[in-house]
Amino acid sequence: MSPPTAPPPLPGLRRLLGQPDLGLRLLTPEAGLPPYALDQPVEWVHSSDLADPTPFLSAHQMLLTTGRQFAEVLTDAFYVDYVTRLRDRGIVCLGFGTEVLRSGTPDALVAACQSRGLPLVEVPYETPFIAVARAAGDLVAELRYARNTWALGAQRAIALAALRPDGLSATLSELSRQLGHWVALFDMSGALDRVFPRDTFAGASASRGALDRVQREAAQLIRRGQRASTSVSTGGETLSLQTLGRRDQLRGVLAHGGPGELDQASQEVVTSVIALAGLALEQNSALDRARGLLRSGLLHALLGGDIDLVQATSGEMWGPLPFEPVRVAVTDPAPERLDALTEFLELRVEESPGHLFFARQGGLVVLCLDAGAGPLLDELVGFGLHLGLSDRAKYRELPHALAQARQALERSHEGAPGIVEFDVISRQGVLAFLARTDASEVGRATLEPLAAHDAVHASDLIHTLRVWLEHNGQFGPAATELGVHRHTVRARVSQAEALLGRDFGTFHARADIWAALLASGDDAG
Repeated sequence: MSPPTAPPPLPGLRRLLGQPDLGLRLLTPEAGLPPYALDQPVEWVHSSDLADPTPFLSAHQMLLTTGRQFAEVLTDAFYVDYVTRLRDRGIVCLGFGTEVLRSGTPDALVAACQSRGLPLVEVPYETPFIAVARAAGDLVAELRYARNTWALGAQRAIALAALRPDGLSATLSELSRQLGHWVALFDMSGALDRVFPRDTFAGASASRGALDRVQREAAQLIRRGQRASTSVSTGGETLSLQTLGRRDQLRGVLAHGGPGELDQASQEVVTSVIALAGLALEQNSALDRARGLLRSGLLHALLGGDIDLVQATSGEMWGPLPFEPVRVAVTDPAPERLDALTEFLELRVEESPGHLFFARQGGLVVLCLDAGAGPLLDELVGFGLHLGLSDRAKYRELPHALAQARQALERSHEGAPGIVEFDVISRQGVLAFLARTDASEVGRATLEPLAAHDAVHASDLIHTLRVWLEHNGQFGPAATELGVHRHTVRARVSQAEALLGRDFGTFHARADIWAALLASGDDAG
C-alpha cells in the first residue's frame, strides 16, 4: 500500500511567524507553551482594543491590539483576566502592535500570556495589521485550495476502487489511505466485519480498547434501528460512527478513527464512501432476499418430509443442516425489523455453518437449532424479541415441533420479551390453558348459580368448592384451611351440588367444575 495521503492541514501559527516580511517576534518562549500551541490553525485575524472583545471573536482566530485598553491599567490581575478570556474563547494567538500608543509590549501582558499558555507576538510599527490579516488570509486560501484539490483526488481514487472485484473492501481500504485513519465496517450483529489497515487492532492494548469502545457504540446504533451517527474520544483518538442503509433497514455501521476530528473536506470524502458502501450493502441485501425466498421454499419442503432435498440444497448454499435432534424456535419481529433480523441470522450461519437453519414463514422467522444454540437465543432476546422454543425433535417430527414452538411463542407474548420453552408450559398441564381460551366464558356461565348465591347471601360457596377440590374432596383438610368446621364445608358443598344440579360423588362432575374454576379465573364470584 502506498503511504497515506491525508489532507494538508490548515496553516498554523508557526507558518505565519515564518513570514519574513511581517517581522513578527514571539515573546512567549515555545518551551513554556502547551504542546503544538504554534501549530494550531489560524482561520482569521481580527483587531480590537476593547477590554473584552470576546463577544466578537470565534475560536481559531488571532487577535491584534495596540493596547489602548491597557492605558489606565495599574494591576496585573487585569492582564490575567484579559488573557484568560481570550484563551477560553479559543483564540490561538495575541499580537501586540508596538510604537503606536507605547514603546514595547507590557511586561505584565507577557507574563499573563506565559502563565495562561497563550502565544504572544510583537508586531513592529512598520507592519500594518492589515498586512498580517492579508498574509493569514492568503495562507488560508492556499491551503483551502490544496484541501479541496485533495478531496477531489481522494473521491476519484475511491470511485476507481469501487470498480474493483471486491469493491466494498477496496473502497474502505482507499478511504483509510486517503485519511490516514483506520476504517472499519461492523455488521448487523455489531461484530467487526473488516478493517483497514488489516492489523489495526492487533496487539496494542490501546488499539484493543478502541475496538471494544467502537463495537459497543456500533451495537447501540444498530439496536436503535434508525439512521444515526456519533463521535466519541478514547485513548487519544476521535472515533466517528455512521449507520449504513435506509431507516429501519440498516445494513451495518462504518467507523473510522485517528488523532483529531476531520475537517469539512475530509467529511465530504467520508460521506461519499458512506453512500457507496450503503449501495454495495443494499445490492447484497437484494441477493439476501433471493436467498430468503429459497430458504422459505426449503422450509416448506422440510415440513413436507423431503429431508434429503433440503439437506443437499442447504449443503451447497450454506452448509449442512443442524444435527438431529433439533429444537425449533419461532419469533415474530415487527415488520420493520424483519430484514435486519434476517441479515443478522445470515451472518450467524456464515460464521457457524451446520448449527443453524432458518427461514421466514409469513411474518414469522422459524429457526432449526442444534444443541449449542443458547448464545444465539440470548442475542435474539437482546434484540427485544419474543421467542417460543420446542422440545427436541427429529426432522420427520418437524411439523409437531413447529406447532409446539408457536404455542410457546403465544405464551411468551403474555410477558416481557424473552424465551418460553414448550417443555415448561407442558409441565403445567392442559388445564393451564383454559384461562387463555374462550373456555373462560363457559366457565363463568357454569359457576353463575354459585356466584349469584354468594352475591345475594354473602356466602362463600365458590371459594369453599375450590379449596375442597384442591384437597381431593376431603372435608377435614379443607375445613382446616378455611378455618371452619368440617360440617360447614360439607353443608356448603351439598348446597353447591343442589344449585348446580351436579353429583360431586362422580369424577366427571368434579373434573368439570375444576375446569370451570380454572377457566373462569374466579374463586370468589
